[in-house]
Amino acid sequence: MELKNIMESPKRPVWDELSAARTDYLAAVSPHYDEVLQEVAQRAEDTGSLGKADIGALVVWKRLSAQTTWASELMSLPDTTVRSVTARAIQAVRDTGVSRAEAAKAGRGIIWELPGFRTGDALASAILTAVAPTRMAVYDRRVQQALDDLGLVLTRAPGRYSRYMALLDHLLIEGGQQAAGWTARDLDIALYWIGGRMR
Repeated sequence: MELKNIMESPKRPVWDELSAARTDYLAAVSPHYDEVLQEVAQRAEDTGSLGKADIGALVVWKRLSAQTTWASELMSLPDTTVRSVTARAIQAVRDTGVSRAEAAKAGRGIIWELPGFRTGDALASAILTAVAPTRMAVYDRRVQQALDDLGLVLTRAPGRYSRYMALLDHLLIEGGQQAAGWTARDLDIALYWIGGRMR
């Protein structure tokens, strides 16, 4: 199991890096940057699902290209189909009766049904974070770069998103007092910032 060894030999004190990165991110990034994510999260809270307009907004927020085949396929689906899938994903990731990693695995498996979500975890994790912002976290290549730099193991093997969430849970537990008040989303922001510095 990857998690057994993730913290045994980090390249540097992980929580020192995470805390500094979060502080730097908050100082450097506009407080308005996450407004799209927050607006989509509020709609998900109000309606219990996300539609194509919400997914389109998150594509812009993640700065992904909408000029791809999957985007055309997604837009060709009835919005009721998209909302049905996202409603089930919302239920899965908000299920506090299971671990965060199990909820992430279930939600990721459901969102896989939509075009554009079958490979990669960046947009899927943005969707799942928007619908459960206090529970889930965003994963992307900058996060992976930070994990690698910090000596935290997360491979590309199937089930990466659920293992990522388990890793974040582990960090939150191991962080003790340094992790007080932190969410998984706070961790992904810090990792994103670290990963950007490594480029």
